Amino acid sequence: MAAWKKTIWVHAAVVCVALVALAGPALARKGSDKRLYVDGATLVFDTESVSKGQPGEIVVSDIDLFRSMLQERSGIETLRLNSSGGSVYASSEIAWIVSDYGLHTQVDGECVSACVDIFLAGARRQMTLGSKIGFHRRSWSPEAVEGYYNDLRENQGWDTPFVFGSWIYADTQREMYEYLSYLVERGVEAGFAIETLQVDSGDEWYPSRLQLMAAGVLREAP
Repeated sequence: MAAWKKTIWVHAAVVCVALVALAGPALARKGSDKRLYVDGATLVFDTESVSKGQPGEIVVSDIDLFRSMLQERSGIETLRLNSSGGSVYASSEIAWIVSDYGLHTQVDGECVSACVDIFLAGARRQMTLGSKIGFHRRSWSPEAVEGYYNDLRENQGWDTPFVFGSWIYADTQREMYEYLSYLVERGVEAGFAIETLQVDSGDEWYPSRLQLMAAGVLREAP
């Protein structure tokens, strides 16, 4: 082989190897979970960009995923969120993990409903330009209520739907107390916290950036 041809072949091979190396992380991400992945010092949780078969909301299985990702990857400082919400239980558990690790949180896109619980766990809480944070009252569908009653009525001693209804009344008040207390504990102004309950589930209240800053939803690290 002529020397000049050999030189060209070697250069081409080096370029190909470099391109594969650069494309590696992107290719790996494409074939992996698009909902939860690491980008430098940032853990990205995006339930709106999902592959086929993946849940498009926050689910209970995300709790262990969060825990394992943070245990396996050191140096993560920020959690970036884009989610329309999901399981209240899952979001509260993830929020506990985020707070325990002292992560900062950032909204890039939208953060609505249960996603806000996770966002508020951040030490520093920011929102990229053009992003939104949305609030509404929590809800429980009739089908879910019926299933919960049928599954637990014997164990809980709910002899009639009326006994169950009485339990729901007390449990709802307890849940609202815990929700409002959490917002206030995370530095959100109490009047604003109450206002988050004004909108029915299915609708959203998107306060302006200035409102979010004034209310303590957006903040720099204390």
